[in-house]
Amino acid sequence: MTAAIQTRGLTKDFGALRAVDRLDLEVARGEVFGFLGPNGAGKTTTIRMLLDFVRPTAGTATVLDGSGADPSVRRRIGYLPGELKLDRRYSAAEVVGYFGRLRGGYDAKFTQELLERFDLDLARPSGELSTGNRRKIGIVQAFMHRPELLILDEPTSGLDPLLQNEFIALVREEVARGATVFLSSHLMPEVEALAGRVGVVRRGRLVAVASVPELRRRARHRLQFLIEGPWSPAEFQGIPGVISAAERDGALEVVVEGSVDGVLKAVARHPVLRVTTPGDDLTDMFMSFYQEGPPP
Repeated sequence: MTAAIQTRGLTKDFGALRAVDRLDLEVARGEVFGFLGPNGAGKTTTIRMLLDFVRPTAGTATVLDGSGADPSVRRRIGYLPGELKLDRRYSAAEVVGYFGRLRGGYDAKFTQELLERFDLDLARPSGELSTGNRRKIGIVQAFMHRPELLILDEPTSGLDPLLQNEFIALVREEVARGATVFLSSHLMPEVEALAGRVGVVRRGRLVAVASVPELRRRARHRLQFLIEGPWSPAEFQGIPGVISAAERDGALEVVVEGSVDGVLKAVARHPVLRVTTPGDDLTDMFMSFYQEGPPP
């Protein structure tokens, strides 16, 4: 079988704005692929082209060996948009039933399990539901027909941490069943927990594709050491991998790209009272992609 998703030179212009620029991407069947980037990077526009909601200016997109415009292909996809618009007049039960009929059938037993699992109040009108409860409806409608491919745009936005963990468990179960997941998210723990590979997009261009372990090896680590006795940041500048070394509130703060072995050996020459690791190293690494100059 070919890839679940394949794009070649995929480009979308809105007037003078190029939202997606010559995107070459391949997502293997059965994998979870994380698609990351800041707001305005082109993630949602890419998803909309995959589903034929908007047409590309140039290039091609193949989904499940066909086109997102084909109803027979759409039936095999579960889609959760970044913002799911619901008719405020109808109850959650009516909305879920509508999505089931729209798809021409769904797994009723599995759907009931999802409703219970995510503790969705079916009786209340969707207009009275919180953001988190509307998101629950979105998750249920995306998974209820056991699709081959799930395209999920910021799927856990508005969910509490317990339900975020429940969502992660659900995705793992569906992938074990054979599903493919294309996941657009800005939550690093979610991406690390689920994705095997990650693509980073900036200003419409794909700037990196790598496995999560590869990204961890390239990640920037922010370390703080409370050291007893005299020391100078200059001792740690020039160590392989050190991006910066500075004094911050009486402690040594070092930013390292890749291995921290050299820094630890240098610090060990002093009495170390405390070590802390503020921040998220993968987040720091992604931000370094976002903040550089124009894409190549």
